[in-house]
Amino acid sequence: MDTHLLYHCSLITGASGGLGEEFAHQLAPHCSRMVLVARREEILRQLEGRLRSDYPGLKVAIFPADLSCAASRRELIDRLAGTEWAPNLLVNNAGMGDYGEFTTADWGKVQQMLDLNIAAATHLTHGFLPDMLGSGHGAVLNVSSLASLLPIPDFAVYAASKAYLTSFSEALRLELREQQVPVLAVCPGPVHTDFGKTAGREGVPPDSLSRGWFFVPKEEVVLDALLALQGDRARSYPGLKVAALAAGLSILPMAVIRYLMSHRPRSVSEDDS
Repeated sequence: MDTHLLYHCSLITGASGGLGEEFAHQLAPHCSRMVLVARREEILRQLEGRLRSDYPGLKVAIFPADLSCAASRRELIDRLAGTEWAPNLLVNNAGMGDYGEFTTADWGKVQQMLDLNIAAATHLTHGFLPDMLGSGHGAVLNVSSLASLLPIPDFAVYAASKAYLTSFSEALRLELREQQVPVLAVCPGPVHTDFGKTAGREGVPPDSLSRGWFFVPKEEVVLDALLALQGDRARSYPGLKVAALAAGLSILPMAVIRYLMSHRPRSVSEDDS
């Protein structure tokens, strides 16, 4: 990444672990300020301490919040918008999944997933874009998923929520092209983070799409995303295998995709259904 590319303030959601934490580490040398947002305050404070130690010139602020809650999002926007802490790089990374049959899903978890994956990213983008446009400089990076390209049985709501985020990113990118505010949809395949633990249900086998062949290290995912943003690309598919799969899916007829998805391993066996 070009060291001359400087974001005066980056805001990263879901910063307490996984890709969010990695975004914080890789962006730190290129920022003067950074806002870290996640639910786990103690882990945020630990990350803040490490960043301050490694990058003495970096100013760090933490905002412990559950972004699935609209009131928390409004508070974050109200506190930062119009100040020197208003981000000119917004990294909408926070998200969650739920793997299992839709009919047996806990509605509270489904609602939280919709609020976090869709509402939070949309709300924060809406809240912070005016400052970016006013300053003439900014960027939005939305962490979507390779799943956004597929209708995935037993992962239906998650895949659909990411399809929204990818489509939203593409449309917003076109709206903002003349204002020169790039918007990027990052669509990784499986990554070793805590995502699988949160998405899983007791007694349900793990999602077969998350098996080893497509795994990409989080360091590679984040670096590819930042390079894609710098290169003004619309999407990032980190990893050669993931990129090849995405390219293949883009040319397959929907009838073939339906067939493939109908024959993938399910979260329940036929004897249990």
